[in-house]
Amino acid sequence: MNRVSTCYLLLQRHERDPFLKRLVTGDETWILYQNVHRKRTWSKDNRPSTVAKPGLYPKKVLLFIWWDWKGVVYYEFLSQGETINSAKYCNQLDQLKAAIAEKRPELSNRRGAVFHHDNARPHVALDVRQKLLQFDWDVLPQPLYSPDFAPSDYYLFLSLKNSLRDKGFQSVNEMKMHLEEYFARVVLNEARRRLDILSSHVSFLHCIRCTNKFGAFTYIQL
Repeated sequence: MNRVSTCYLLLQRHERDPFLKRLVTGDETWILYQNVHRKRTWSKDNRPSTVAKPGLYPKKVLLFIWWDWKGVVYYEFLSQGETINSAKYCNQLDQLKAAIAEKRPELSNRRGAVFHHDNARPHVALDVRQKLLQFDWDVLPQPLYSPDFAPSDYYLFLSLKNSLRDKGFQSVNEMKMHLEEYFARVVLNEARRRLDILSSHVSFLHCIRCTNKFGAFTYIQL
């Protein structure tokens, strides 16, 4: 299934059965301990001064996060020395399912959650697919070689990176404190105010950005 056909199928489905309020999507991103924003300033003698580049291998931690139109459902950091594989991802899905049951009980009914993730290798492993079948979640299709279809990249991570600008952390606990404050202050309020955050910023799987026969882009507000 290619990118355009996937977009049209999801648009048609949304017209028949609006499902954005049941959609849970997830992704991962790196969080740096030192988030230095490089900017040029001018000294009194009219000479430019710049902030030094971060090291070649800055200290960082991998954040996994799942969210919906109400806000963040579940997140966790990958522990130092841990590797993300199908077994680890299955464990994360178990934690996500428990979080959905606690925070979104309406998604635990017979209709269940509409789930989306990309097709990274751990996500398409056999045991992961069996786990999702066991959960009876409705998994949205993801075209091959389309990492840019991730809704998180267009809304959540962009806003999150802005909140991290010039911030420094000494520990993962300090990161968690910042994230909790950010999620409560920004993500939840904005998500409640705008149900169409998934369709804005050309996010929701590019369903609103379909190429027509003239090669132009057509934008459709869901």
